[in-house]
Amino acid sequence: MKQVIIVRTDLKMKKGKIAAQCCHGAIGAYKKSDKEKIRKWEDEACAKIVLKVDNLEDLLELKEIAKRNNIANCLVTDAGRTQIPESTITCLGLGPDEDEVIDKITSDLKLL
Repeated sequence: MKQVIIVRTDLKMKKGKIAAQCCHGAIGAYKKSDKEKIRKWEDEACAKIVLKVDNLEDLLELKEIAKRNNIANCLVTDAGRTQIPESTITCLGLGPDEDEVIDKITSDLKLL
């Protein structure tokens, strides 16, 4: 079991901004997850992996694939208070879900 957060690198966000956006994605996807999956994930140490994509198009494609595969997901849209403009989509939280389920759509991505 794991949770994955996928970050856009084209936005050139600073480390703190990336951390905050990843937190939004992780919490948002967690809230949408099935209770049994959450319990199993929590029993297995709550693994979280942060991956990267080059652009918005790639991120949106992954969201659609996750939706088709019934993977809990949360697309994060920034409020625009600091580094990036309002309504900018920054990252995507997936899961928690079984490793093999998430790996089907993220295995080609690299670690942030």
